[in-house]
Amino acid sequence: MSALPPLTTLVTLAGEHVRLVPLSREHAAALCDATRDGELWKLWYTSVPSPEGMTAEIERRLDLHARGSMLPFTVFTPAGRVVGMTTYMNIDNTHRRVEIGSTWYAKSMQRTPLNTEAKRLLLAHAFDALDCIAVELRTHRLNTQSRRAIERLGAQLDGILRAHQRTADGSLRDTAVYSITAAEWPTVRKHLDWQLARPR
Repeated sequence: MSALPPLTTLVTLAGEHVRLVPLSREHAAALCDATRDGELWKLWYTSVPSPEGMTAEIERRLDLHARGSMLPFTVFTPAGRVVGMTTYMNIDNTHRRVEIGSTWYAKSMQRTPLNTEAKRLLLAHAFDALDCIAVELRTHRLNTQSRRAIERLGAQLDGILRAHQRTADGSLRDTAVYSITAAEWPTVRKHLDWQLARPR
């Protein structure tokens, strides 16, 4: 049996509605434009970078990649427009587990097939190429839009981490933790393929 690649190995993932490209400093200006679409950083229950904080956020993510705990992506439309960021994070190479997180999309891209296909690509790579045993997804307990989106993927709620961490404004965040296991992946994959194929 050949050795499995590290979970931080750079890769580009592409589908019909989205391309996930390894994050680069060269993406900074376009990411600033994307975050202005909806002024997402003003939502108190999210941690989306502001245009002024984008360079620091890119450096943070690239540093975590260098340390082996994150694989950050820039989210592109197939036409080449930058519309957000996503990552594999809290990477555990020993037990082959990752969390899909630190994700945000320009408001104009929300409620489109882009997010579903991005998650489909990330889950397929995690389970089929990297042999992960489980993939986690986390969000603020009160971020009902995000929780509904995670549940539509087919993820199961593992529980709520109460007073889990502090947000940028100092308030305490309860974190809803969801996961998909390797055993569940074939059914979830079929469900996501159906979602992407059905008329909209």
